[in-house]
Amino acid sequence: MWWGGRGQSFNIAPQKEEPEMGLSGPKSVQGTGMPEPRSRQLGSCLASGGLPGEQILAWAPGVRKGLEPEMPGTLICSNLRVTFQPHGWQRSQETPLSSEYDFSLANIGRLEAVHGPSRVQLLRPGSLLKFIPEEILIHGQDFRLLRVGFEAGGLEPQAFQVTMAIVQARAQNSPAQQYAGITLSQAGQSSDSRKPPIPLLETIEDWETERKKQAARGWRVSTVNERFDVATSLPRYFWVPNRTLDSEIRRAFGHFHQGRGPRLSWHHPGGSDLLRCGGFYTASDPNKEDIRAVESMLQAGHSDVVLVDTMDELPSLADVQLAHLRLRALCLPDSSVAEDKWFSALEGTRWLDYTRSCLRKASDISVLVTSRVRSVVLQERGDRDFNGLLSSLIQLLSAPEARTLLGFQSLVQREWVAAGHPFLTRLGGSGASEEAPVFLLFLDCVWQLLQQFPAEFEFSEFFLLALHDSVRVPDTLTFLRDTPWERGKQSGQFNNYTQVYTPGFPGAGNSINPQLSVWDWNLRYSNKQILQFRNPGYDPEHCPDSWLPRQQPSFMVPGPPSSVWLFSRGSLTPLNQLCPWRDSPSLLAVSSRWLPRPAISSESLADQEWGLPSHWGACPLPPGLLLPGCLGPQIRLWRRCYLRGRPEVQMGLSAPTISGLQEELSHLQELLRKWTPRISPEDHSKKRNPNTILSQSR
Repeated sequence: MWWGGRGQSFNIAPQKEEPEMGLSGPKSVQGTGMPEPRSRQLGSCLASGGLPGEQILAWAPGVRKGLEPEMPGTLICSNLRVTFQPHGWQRSQETPLSSEYDFSLANIGRLEAVHGPSRVQLLRPGSLLKFIPEEILIHGQDFRLLRVGFEAGGLEPQAFQVTMAIVQARAQNSPAQQYAGITLSQAGQSSDSRKPPIPLLETIEDWETERKKQAARGWRVSTVNERFDVATSLPRYFWVPNRTLDSEIRRAFGHFHQGRGPRLSWHHPGGSDLLRCGGFYTASDPNKEDIRAVESMLQAGHSDVVLVDTMDELPSLADVQLAHLRLRALCLPDSSVAEDKWFSALEGTRWLDYTRSCLRKASDISVLVTSRVRSVVLQERGDRDFNGLLSSLIQLLSAPEARTLLGFQSLVQREWVAAGHPFLTRLGGSGASEEAPVFLLFLDCVWQLLQQFPAEFEFSEFFLLALHDSVRVPDTLTFLRDTPWERGKQSGQFNNYTQVYTPGFPGAGNSINPQLSVWDWNLRYSNKQILQFRNPGYDPEHCPDSWLPRQQPSFMVPGPPSSVWLFSRGSLTPLNQLCPWRDSPSLLAVSSRWLPRPAISSESLADQEWGLPSHWGACPLPPGLLLPGCLGPQIRLWRRCYLRGRPEVQMGLSAPTISGLQEELSHLQELLRKWTPRISPEDHSKKRNPNTILSQSR
């Protein structure tokens, strides 16, 4: 199941029987050692729609447990995924990847075999199974759980074979292995006329269209990195000030970490500009012309500039990884934490604390962007993790168009995918030690906003869950590479000219269709599921057309002339200069932490009357700006995502449709009827809250 509940949110009606085909072709059951009649039986229970190059390694009949009612079917292990095929259900050719029944090998985080009440074996790659399992538990890294019990009656060898096949397939699965070429016909579109669901920002036309959409008149699209010889982690195109020459950009970017110089992320309708860049590379030795170019790009035509220390008050990558591991361990169905200590253990993971910190900092920076006409620069050493997180949250808080379904997808494509967030490394697909699910932390922050402002977002919680799960489905290039250069190399964009910068590229073969992206939702989700991506409580009055007009002078006013500020630890501190090299010709002597460190503020910037000096005057709260609450009870656990391995906990969560609410109500009434006879006469005499009864039933 892809977004929790009882696994019955989507009842897929059986379709017409197809010719007998396995996942790898007609009557193909490779690696099972089964006779031909068994092969025919397997072919008949599987629907067509297998992936090219996919081969069945083993299969066994079983029952999917943990659901009410339990679901009989067949557990299948292929060289690409583990699938539970319910009896009577056939896979549609239009959705070759089932979001509900498939576990990609890369998504399997933990595999357990169970025999009897006490024998449990944790199976790692290379393990040998010590007994014939009565059931297996597959824990997904996306918090899903697949629990399958095997039938008795002479089929025990099949249970053993399919379990060992999963173990061996995991051991042989490499980070570069993906689902084999999903064709455009399976996406329902032809290769000649197909257009991406949203602009992928791989062409100069896409960037120019987006610039005009934001009305960023003082900016232009630069082609200086078209051959990725400035920085392979940057996109081929980005926005720079109109008056800055490409030759100046090339020199100036060399003074920033990984060549990631200041670029425009978002132009606010009131006139402010939000920029992002890497840390100053203080080992370089810029001349006066380079320093002037750097300052000019940071100022972006504004007299008031705020430099934001992005990582101040935010967790490190190691902190995020540790918190996510602790959260996943806590949310396992067999967690050893006692129920009365569960919430304290949840706080001990620090995951909610880190979500709170990100929302609070984004809220403060949103105030800086919307209160004055200025340049606000997000500076992170690598410019590939928390800069993207904060920039995205700031736009969600400040721009209603970013809260639409199309706007949010475009935002993720621009600030994460095109901007070079290292998805493969951060999600553990590269084998490196720098794993940290920063993007998943961002999605949790967005969910918090959706809970606090339910009428402001066009997309629903189920869309966020679909995006959350898609990072573990290796079917497109969107989340399978660390840089735009790697995606372009894989898609063959550079065949027309000699690549200037050619470091070692992780080979991946030709298994992915480069024209497809994660936004091709119909590859994994049915039309009924996709309809639930939209929030039924969205208020159309919050659409972008009803927002404040572009360039409203009375809304935002300029700051003092030539003012430079540092925003750190919730406070603004005046600076004498923007660049660390201005007063020190010997750059080797300049510390990378050259900026002053103000005292920690106990209040958020929004609580300090916008945190601005009194002589600047009061500034009203602008229309369309959201300021989320960050107090303890206001930051909640995303239960529908993290507790999907506990179906009983999912009961009572709000359903997205009237029919879904009726289903939830029916289930709750049935649960009450089951438990009412167990209530003592003394309890009947008291006024009982149904929620109390339900809580005691767990």
